[in-house]
Amino acid sequence: MMILAAFRSRAQSLDYAERLRSYGVPSETVPTPKEAKIGCGLCVRFDARSFIRAEAVLKRGGYASFKGFYKTEFAGGRMTVSPYRR
Repeated sequence: MMILAAFRSRAQSLDYAERLRSYGVPSETVPTPKEAKIGCGLCVRFDARSFIRAEAVLKRGGYASFKGFYKTEFAGGRMTVSPYRR
């Protein structure tokens, strides 16, 4: 399962992706899926197995524009996006 970190700021999305990589969390900045109806148009995608580390990086960063974590799943050829809760 993949997790999306959504922000209201493109700059903070890019900064968060870079910080994740510097902490050893493989991530990429991707367009926010239209199904999400959230954020600035960019989000950061990473594997759910890295969530604990990614959450710690987020807390250290003090990102004021952070909107939330969302999970993406595919079923029947369609992508669904919903809030992620551990």
